[in-house]
Amino acid sequence: MSTMNSEVYDALIDAGVDEAKAREAAKSVAQYDSDPADIKASLLVIKWMVGFVLAFVVAMTWQVFG
Repeated sequence: MSTMNSEVYDALIDAGVDEAKAREAAKSVAQYDSDPADIKASLLVIKWMVGFVLAFVVAMTWQVFG
């Protein structure tokens, strides 16, 4: 089930676009808006992975030279 951006839908209907086309366009805009959330979640995981690796490298360096 996809969501639809009602503001975009209403604007397209007011502009004279066919109802089916306006509905599909509003759905595609809503789907496009959800993509950055997925990217942000992936970046959070990558940040934790880099932090863990950095801490491991510091610990190993401390072990070797300390």
